[in-house]
Amino acid sequence: MAEKALASGADGVFLDLEDAVAPEEKSGARARVVEAMKELDWGGRRRLFRMNAPDTPYFHRDLMEVVGGAGGAVDAVLVPKVRCAEDLYAVDLLLRAIEAEAGLEPGSVGLEAQIESVEGLSNAVEIARATSRLSALHFGPGDYAASAGMPQRSIGVADEWDEVYGADRFHYAMHHVVVAARVAGVRALDGPVADYRDEEGLRRSSLKARSLGFDGKWCIHPAQIGVVNEIFSPTEEEVAWAKMVVAAYQAAEAAGSGALAVDGQMVDAASIRMARNTLERARLAGLD
Repeated sequence: MAEKALASGADGVFLDLEDAVAPEEKSGARARVVEAMKELDWGGRRRLFRMNAPDTPYFHRDLMEVVGGAGGAVDAVLVPKVRCAEDLYAVDLLLRAIEAEAGLEPGSVGLEAQIESVEGLSNAVEIARATSRLSALHFGPGDYAASAGMPQRSIGVADEWDEVYGADRFHYAMHHVVVAARVAGVRALDGPVADYRDEEGLRRSSLKARSLGFDGKWCIHPAQIGVVNEIFSPTEEEVAWAKMVVAAYQAAEAAGSGALAVDGQMVDAASIRMARNTLERARLAGLD
């Protein structure tokens, strides 16, 4: 499965030691993660693995055996079920010791954090600012729903309970994760759609996340990657608009003009920032 994931069009891949691994298999799984980190062709992708949560008896050995055993091959650790900034402080402290023991550069192993509980959401800004190692916040809709006591039939898509409520029940939580990520200058990534056969549900879920400002979305099956890459990449029309706006702004700036209109619409500083964001997204997607 790891080889299949690394042969796909995914922008990033993480190997899981948490939910996908039964308790009695944890120890053996760590050795397989180390082997995959060191021996498989990651195609330039960052090497990530998801450890067990900081409140479990497994997390310290996850870090010690995988980070310590991989000899610098681990680029980042995905930390699940982060409840507060102190969770990341603990992980950061242990990583410092492991890096020193293994002869790795201090701070060389990055962190990404999952927000998937009401406690984690309430502390999202503090979590996002907890350590300079952190580069992304991930929203976990399934565990968040369970934490909040929300009934849910299928992870990642709207169901009959959204119809009863009359709106998107996850809007507040998702936008709060985006806000926390932007405050700290890190990326925001949305969680998965569990039914990998539901392409239309995946499309709607991806569009919702993109509209809220998320930078990407999890895929739990290679069949989902094409839709997600399509939706989180700027369209040709968006890139053309962004280039036109930036060019017009630069021309107006050179002429000393403060007012600017493009295609009959007034353009201000916020428009320029949006245009530049679009061009940067296009660059990262290899479209420009």
